[in-house]
Amino acid sequence: MKKVLVIGATSAIAQEVAKIYAQEKALLILAGRNRTLLDVISQDLKVRGATIADVLVQDLNDLNSHEDVINRAYQKLNGFDIVLLAHGILGNQSLAETHTDELLNILQSNFISHASLLTKIAQKMTPQGSGTIVVISSVAGDRGKQSNYIYGSAKAGKTVFVDGLRNQLFPTGVHVLNCKLGFVDTPMTKEMKKGPLWAQPEKIAKGITQAIQKKKDTVYLPYFWSLIMLIIRNVPERIFKKLKL
Repeated sequence: MKKVLVIGATSAIAQEVAKIYAQEKALLILAGRNRTLLDVISQDLKVRGATIADVLVQDLNDLNSHEDVINRAYQKLNGFDIVLLAHGILGNQSLAETHTDELLNILQSNFISHASLLTKIAQKMTPQGSGTIVVISSVAGDRGKQSNYIYGSAKAGKTVFVDGLRNQLFPTGVHVLNCKLGFVDTPMTKEMKKGPLWAQPEKIAKGITQAIQKKKDTVYLPYFWSLIMLIIRNVPERIFKKLKL
């Protein structure tokens, strides 16, 4: 049975990933700050077949709590096969341009807290010599756009951090997977207009679990975003800076 820690377990994508592993009778630990929702998710996963689906309630932006959270989860599961980091926020770009608190909240939620947690997770998993760390990121980190460059910069920083961690952990047998997501129809994006490029969380979760199984390093989900971002990354800056993106 797989031993799986899901950080940011109330996110729509994390829930769908957890459902897949519940059907395989996995041992699950669900970490997040909303106890009521975590308890509902836990009960649902048990009905779906999870051997355990225990809850750890914590504000993941509290960096001082990270060591305790990871230690408790590790002890409950007696090791990690898979750790999924799925927490984060879109934030308000316009507000962040004039209010430092919002700027720091976006960076803390989408990068700094991840870097802290990843460091603690790596310390636990390195002696194991096995397991997979999975980070949910975004195509927004591939190139800075005026509409969301603060959010995008956090994702870009996370990508570099994850790439470096993968390189460092490779000799130990611990694998690190970065999932760069395009538009996904979730509660976090409920206010955004939807179109043909949008995907459902169930499809993304299936892509994530397949990438884990295949030991991919970086995946774009849905897959066509790899082509879209290849084009965007290669638009000359003299042209790109004139675009309203």
